This record gives sequence, structure tokens and C-alpha cells, in this order.
Amino acid sequence: MIAEARSTRTTLTLGLAFVLTIAVALFELGGGLMTQSLALLSDAAHVFMDAFALGIAVVANVEANRRPATARQTFGFARLEVLAALANGGLLFAITVLIVVEAVHRLAVPQLPAGGLMAFFAAVGFITNLAIGWALLRAAGDNLNVKAALFHVASDALGSFAVVVGGLFILVGRITWLDPLLSLFISVIIVIGIVRVVREAADVLLESAPAHAAVPAVRARIRALDGVVDVHDLHVWTLGPGSYALSAHVLLPDSRISEASALLRRIDERMRGEFGITHVTLQFECETCSDDERIVCTQVSSR
Repeated sequence: MIAEARSTRTTLTLGLAFVLTIAVALFELGGGLMTQSLALLSDAAHVFMDAFALGIAVVANVEANRRPATARQTFGFARLEVLAALANGGLLFAITVLIVVEAVHRLAVPQLPAGGLMAFFAAVGFITNLAIGWALLRAAGDNLNVKAALFHVASDALGSFAVVVGGLFILVGRITWLDPLLSLFISVIIVIGIVRVVREAADVLLESAPAHAAVPAVRARIRALDGVVDVHDLHVWTLGPGSYALSAHVLLPDSRISEASALLRRIDERMRGEFGITHVTLQFECETCSDDERIVCTQVSSR
């Protein structure tokens, strides 16, 4: 129930951020057309792409948490968020190319935008992005797409702030090259966001061990439990944002099934409590074997 309530709040927050981001994009688009500011139009395009990214995030969050695991997708659909994050990166890269091309053209053929109006429209976008960012920050948690959306909104705020400052300089100094230069600055912001999102998504798809649950640390914590002789064939990987799995072979002294079951519970509790690993699969092996069928042993008899 707690997880479901958190998911619902996250979806509502993403939905509200999506609506507000669309409003900011339309507002800045109108302002860019009115002022003939490439920087403002570029920021509007950036915000439009981020709004689309937020829309994908909303759909992914709903699907990942409402669709149950199936006989084929046995771990569920948590990685829909990862696929959405990669799609976000691709879309942002495409819009960045368009911004750079137009900025280079404007540097060659300069135009003077209306600096005062440019700063006004960007200021409204900046304030709205701050409000959206604050709401997303409260809902972020371990959700990859919310974190990605938060980064997008933060970059939107930074871009809007730069346009505000640039508009004021253009108003006072009538500097024609500053507008396309700001567009190139916004492009750099977008590229940084692309790299960050794609890197995090790639870690999930490559089934990398999460930074907080490095294999050496996990192995040491299992070995420290009474009754554990050694741990090998240990794997820790990320199923999806905030969802982690572990499998391992655990070497034990001769133990009865009841004792091994108690140890399994202790390992599971330690992995959940210290590393947030919710899917724990263990295979017990013993140092010596006997004919007692109650002994947990997977070694092949040498007789």
C-alpha cells in the first residue's frame, strides 16, 4: 500500500510537471516569435522536448507499476522507465542539432531581438521551472525518470536564467551576437543532460551493480554472518530504478534444513535493510556431505 501510494503521488507530480512544462514551452514559443530571439525559441524547443520527456515518464511510471509480472516478463515492467529515459536522450540530441545549426546561421547573419521582452518571457519560464523542480525534487526518490525529469527542469531553469541575463544585456548594449551565443550555451546544457541520462540508463541495461551495493561490500556482509563459510558466484544487478537483485552460492558447514532456512532469512533481511536488495536468490553448498537427507548439500558424491 505504501509503495502504491508513493507511485500514485509520483505519477500525479509528473503529470502536473508535464502540464506546467507545456505551458512554459508555449509561453516561451510565443515570446520567441514576438521578440525574434533565437535563444528564447531554442529554450522553448528545449522545454517542449522536456515536456515530451515528462509525458513519456508519466506513461512509463504508470505502466511499470500497474502492469504485473507475467510468465515472460517475470520481473515486471520496471525497465520501461529505462527505455523511456533513452528515448528522452535521443529526442534531446535531435533538437540540439537543430539549435546549433540555427545558431551558427544567426552568427553569420545577426539579428537584434527585443531584449526587454525576451528577458520578461524568460523570467516567467525561470520562476515556473523553479516551482516544477521543487515538486519533482520531493518526489524523486530512486525513480530514474523522475531524476531525469528533475535534471531536465533544472537545465530549463538554468537556460531561462541565462536568457533573462542575455536579454537585459541585449536591451542595454544592443549586442547582436549574444542571442545565438546563448543558444549554443543552451545546447551545451542539453548535451550534458543527454550524457547523464543515457549513462544511468545504460548501467541498468548492462545490469551493473548499483554504487551503494558494490559486490565486495555485499560479499563481506554475507561472509560476516555466523554459519557462512564463504560466498562465490555472487551477482548483484539492477532490475529497474530502485529495484535490485542478488544471486549467490553460499558455502556452509553441515547444517540441517531448519538452520539453513534461518540463515537464509538473516541474509535476506541484511540485504534488504543495508542495500535495498529485494530479490535475493541463494544456493547453499556444504563443505562435507552425508547420507542424511535433511542436510543441505549440492556436492556430487565421490563414491
